[in-house]
Amino acid sequence: MKKLLATTLAASLVLSSTAFAGGPVIDDTTEVVPEAAGSSMGILPIIIIGVVLCAALCGSDNNNNNNP
Repeated sequence: MKKLLATTLAASLVLSSTAFAGGPVIDDTTEVVPEAAGSSMGILPIIIIGVVLCAALCGSDNNNNNNP
């Protein structure tokens, strides 16, 4: 009887301790995204603004004076 009680006690002890063996599960799946630099405007808008200003300010040298 003592042998059966000892075996049952040992088996219950092993089964109850394996349930908590891993500890708490922490789900840490937050993704860290690096923030873009503040001066990343790009070169294309600067080029477009330059072309538009040049077209507006330079104008054409074509004189269409039809006055005799």
